[in-house]
Amino acid sequence: MPAGLKQSSSLISIGFSASEETANTFTQSQVDLNLSPLDREVFVVLSVNLDTFTPDNVAGTDTRCNSSVSTTRQTTVTDVNSSNCIAAQSLNIKQDPGSGVGPVAFTSQALESPPSTLDYIAIIATNDFFVQMKGTGNIDPKGVAGRMYGYRAIATADIYAALVQSEVLSA
Repeated sequence: MPAGLKQSSSLISIGFSASEETANTFTQSQVDLNLSPLDREVFVVLSVNLDTFTPDNVAGTDTRCNSSVSTTRQTTVTDVNSSNCIAAQSLNIKQDPGSGVGPVAFTSQALESPPSTLDYIAIIATNDFFVQMKGTGNIDPKGVAGRMYGYRAIATADIYAALVQSEVLSA
């Protein structure tokens, strides 16, 4: 248990999704955690499971679907190098029409299943989190679905103030 926090719930599983309105457009959805700021309640994230749609296989075109989960609103899909990014995933199909080799698929993801030595992967101090998705080179609209696992905790006043300030100022 992180110092300055007292667990106030059992394990919680929160489902979420984000879908493009039209192909290859940035989409973001907001997921409300219903935290109580008066009680200095935070959400301790243990793991995130992302299920990003598979990119289209378009002859001669590289396609991809990128998704991320963050603590603050974003203007694009974030990478794990962002302090607000909790998890990210990228699915790619690479084409090389001149080589005679068919399409090759690649997957990269970060922080989906944390190492067992971590107590948590993030602490959300504000009332919600955000899910981003964007496809590139696809014919059809794509999306992402997922699940976040964690628990509610009550923070001491100084820890709560520091967490909220850090989250809001790094937006």
